[in-house]
Amino acid sequence: MADDLGINHETLRNWIRLDDAQHTGTSATTPASMSASSEDENAALRRRIRESEEERDILRKAAKYFAGETRWWEP
Repeated sequence: MADDLGINHETLRNWIRLDDAQHTGTSATTPASMSASSEDENAALRRRIRESEEERDILRKAAKYFAGETRWWEP
């Protein structure tokens, strides 16, 4: 499900824990563990951005290549 939402698995797990804690009235995590979790999430997001930028660059190069190879206007 986390993949469908485009988020880290740990992020979804933390959200579920926080939601459960709100319904039961207990504390789900300590601030220190939230900080580490946030750092993990940020690292995962940075990786994902880097991968997306690489994919974008590849697609741009491919589009430019195929646009140059295609001659729709010539007989």
